[in-house]
Parts: sequence; C-alpha cells; structure tokens
Amino acid sequence: MSEPIRHIAVIDIGKTHAKLIVVDGESGEEIASRKIANRVLSAPPYPHYDIETLWTFMMEGLSAFQKEPGYQAISITTHGASAALLNSRGDLAMPVLDYEHGYPEHIQTAYAALRPPFEETFSPALPIGLNLGAQLHYQKTVFPSDFAQVTDIVTYPQYWAYRLTGIKANEATSLGCHTDLWQPDKGCFSSLPQALDIAHLFPAVRSAFDALGPVLPEIADVIGCSSDLPVYCGLHDSNASLLPHLMARKGPFAVVSTGTWVVCFGVGAVVEKLDPARDTLVNVDAFGKPVPSARFMGGREFEILTHGITRLSPESLERATMRVLSGKVAYLPSAVEGSGPFPDQRGHWMNEPADDAERHVAASFYTAMMTATCLDLIGNAGTIIVEGPFAGNLSFMKALAAITGGQVLVTDGNSPSGTGLGATLLATRNAPRQSYHPVTPLNGVTEYYRSWREGLQPIA
Repeated sequence: MSEPIRHIAVIDIGKTHAKLIVVDGESGEEIASRKIANRVLSAPPYPHYDIETLWTFMMEGLSAFQKEPGYQAISITTHGASAALLNSRGDLAMPVLDYEHGYPEHIQTAYAALRPPFEETFSPALPIGLNLGAQLHYQKTVFPSDFAQVTDIVTYPQYWAYRLTGIKANEATSLGCHTDLWQPDKGCFSSLPQALDIAHLFPAVRSAFDALGPVLPEIADVIGCSSDLPVYCGLHDSNASLLPHLMARKGPFAVVSTGTWVVCFGVGAVVEKLDPARDTLVNVDAFGKPVPSARFMGGREFEILTHGITRLSPESLERATMRVLSGKVAYLPSAVEGSGPFPDQRGHWMNEPADDAERHVAASFYTAMMTATCLDLIGNAGTIIVEGPFAGNLSFMKALAAITGGQVLVTDGNSPSGTGLGATLLATRNAPRQSYHPVTPLNGVTEYYRSWREGLQPIA
C-alpha cells in the first residue's frame, strides 16, 4: 500500500523560470525549493525550449528532495500556449516550440482563414504563437515531413506527466487557454482539429485531478522513490493559481494571477461582454468550467520598465510616490505590443521619471492601471484576490485598491505561489486553510488614473 500523501513535489514551469518545490499538503507551506532559468534555444528548426536541461533539473531535484524532506506524490503545472508532438517511439517528433516565435505573413494569413470564430472558442486572435492552434498549423505547414512522424499531441503539463509515467493524456485547462482548439462552454474540442486534420492525434482528455499512474520503474530507480509514487495529471499555471480560491470561497470574485503574465479571472462573470480585440477570453478551470478572463504581459512589461534598477529602500519609494503622483509621472501602454487591453498602442512615457525610485513606482502604478482595465473588461466583482510576485509590491497593491474601489485581498502566511499551491491541491483535494488581509488604498491615485486614461489613444 502506498504511503499517505503528506508532502507533494510540484514541477512548476513558467515562461521565465522553472521551479521544483515541495509543499506540505496539510498546511500548504513550501518546505523546499529549487529554481532554474527556462532557456530558449535558437537552434533549428525554430526557437524551442531546452527540454533536456529541464528534465535533468527535475530528476536531480526529485532525487535530492526524495531524501530530504521527502514527498509522496508529484504534481505538475506549466505555462500555456505549448504542446509536445510525439512520434511512435514516444520521443519528441519536433522540438517544443517557443510561443514567442513569429511566423511568415502568408502562414498567418492562411491560419486566420482556418481558425474558428470567437463565439465558438472564446479565444481571441493573438500574435506570434499565443494561439496554440497557430503553432500546430505552422509546424504542419512548414515542416510537413517532420510533422508526418507525429503520432500524438499532448498539452505541456501532460508531456511532463508522460515522461514520468509513460501515460499520454490531454487536459482541459491547457486546451482551454486561448488555443483555438477548445469550446469552453461545451467542454469539447472545437472544429479546428478537424480543419487541420489532426483530431486523431490527441490522446484522451483527463481530469487535472487524475493520478495518471505511478512513476515508471526506471524513473523510480533514478530518483530513489517507491514504485507506486503517483503522478497527477497537472494543469495550466494561471488556472492553478485560481484553484485554491475556487476551493475556499464562492463567487462572484476576481483572482489576479501575476507572473510573466497578469491574468484576471472573473469567477461568476458573464461571457457576453468579452471583447476579443482587447485580449479577453474564456479560460477553463480545473473542474472544467468556463471562466471569463482578461490578461496582459504584466510581469514582462514591469521587467522592461524597471530594467537595471537595483534594490530600493522603502523610504526612497515612499518619497518617490508623492513625486510620481504630483508630477503625473506615468507610462502609457503598451510596453509589450500585440496583446493585452491595448494591443495596437506603442508604449511611451507621458512624463519621464527623474530617478530609479520614480521609475519603479510609476511602473508599479502602470501595472496596477492595466490590471484595473482588465478587471473592468470582465466586470469588476468587488472582491479582488491578488497572488504571485505582484502581491508583494505595495505600490501596485495600494494603487489597485484605490483605482478599483473594491476590496483587494492578499493571502497571509508562508504559502507557495498560487501555481504551486494549486498543483498541490490536485493531490490533496483539501480546501486550503488560507487567511487574507485587505490592502489599504493609496490616496491620490484616482486623479492620477484619470489623467492616465485621458492620455490613452481612443479604442477603435
């Protein structure tokens, strides 16, 4: 008989970094962690993820953590907009394509004619490879001989589950995150797989909560675990962030998941008001239910705007806050073009910051104003829970509370990121014992936000 599940090892692959953590299943606390950069290789045939370096990182970490602190299950969460194409031997038939790779115009035009309407998929037309269907079309069209070797297409979290268990599967949170491949309201594939003649390549869709199987014997030997160690199916990272709150409270409320992407989930919101031209969409939660959402590349934009800034003292940031507000030092969207609520606008400073502290505060305010815009697009629920890196940014949090006028909450305690906790819950299925504290709004931000709105270009 297998051991009771006390600790869960979570593989968490974000766009920028990959992490391996161990979470206490009862308290939800992170008790061990490792981190590595998620490298993109520029080698032919196209930019792709360094899969084998990630695999080595996982194996070394799982082996070390099996000794101390130990774990009794493995769960997985990864970024979206990625899939693995397998051949008859179960190996990668083609490298896992980086979703930030762009395609020739004629390829884009051909795909635009094939993709289903927004009313079918609730997936907006996005640039580069942000629609997974566009990636598959590109790979099939440009590399036909390689694609002819593909026998299975599996979503990205489930690829790693397959590497661990030998069991192939797909899962709805990854199929439902702006892929063009899924109908969120019906819980089934869209017409696109048939249009691309790839419908027969998708293994069965499994629940994120399913234990796909034990680790393969050779994996058990490498990491030094028991042969019956279960591996859970896994889920898309933003939906992993949403899961703890779905299990702990009833809607309506909003969850703001922050990382490379800032994704706003409107639990209990309606789909009829979504605007596909402004990067609104319907995600699918871990229970298979549709969730109206809006997003922008907030973490990436914040990195761009604060590049080169070293550690700043709280006192310097507090002094800079007053200067930013009084001087209306502000950045107008978008630092990353092509997605988010203002996809066609080119970012620029409305008033330039005088120093690093002002730039940091203004970048935080910019991200808060963009987040507030996304929340408006899905219907501001009043209660807003923020998780991830931006939850520790007081300038962002206080500005968001002032702009939205809602109750902005952040979780207390030594819990892992929302993604890590959400993946843990696939194994424990226990509603997390989380406590929240409200954020105090920052005075003077509403007038600043009004000026920012007036500086925006009109939306067509």
